[in-house]
Amino acid sequence: MATPSPFAFLDDFVSKVTRGLQPPAWVVEEVQRRIVLVVNHVLMQESEATSRLAKQAGRVVEARWRVFTMRLAITPAGLFDIASAAVAPDLTLTLTEESPWGLAQAALRGDKPPVRIAGDVQFAAEINWLVENVRWDLEEDLSRVIGDAPAHAIGEAARRATQALRQFVARSPGAPDKPGPVTVATPEPTTSPQAGS
Repeated sequence: MATPSPFAFLDDFVSKVTRGLQPPAWVVEEVQRRIVLVVNHVLMQESEATSRLAKQAGRVVEARWRVFTMRLAITPAGLFDIASAAVAPDLTLTLTEESPWGLAQAALRGDKPPVRIAGDVQFAAEINWLVENVRWDLEEDLSRVIGDAPAHAIGEAARRATQALRQFVARSPGAPDKPGPVTVATPEPTTSPQAGS
């Protein structure tokens, strides 16, 4: 018999709040711009990532989760920028896990969240390559600000805390015995020509 999650009330609460709460457009735009800055910072540290993305210049990817949507355009420099809502996306990635608690548990287990993919297959392969190969070395960035030793100590503490959380989640009621499939891919081929062709 499956034990219900002790955090089910959080899922209900978040669902009710997000249904009735719509932040002002300027808040949404500022949050999205901050996300783009962080993502571009990470990409600029990986020349292979920016060169691969530069080949996709002009393409638009849309990410969705619940009521939240974000459209990003690829720049000629191989970075991301906010895309206009009027532009049709070449690729749509929809996070199918509705529960914030479920997403947090999957992240702590090291699983990828389930994603429904629709759009250009080649573009999806490039985005997947980024997800698989690009990592943010937060400890390196911290060392530039506070020095090597303190950054290493913070990084070590974060790794220990993450490991403890993963062990807690693995022992929690409702934790799966084995991770199931984490990606639902249903790419649909498009007939539109690739940008720059």
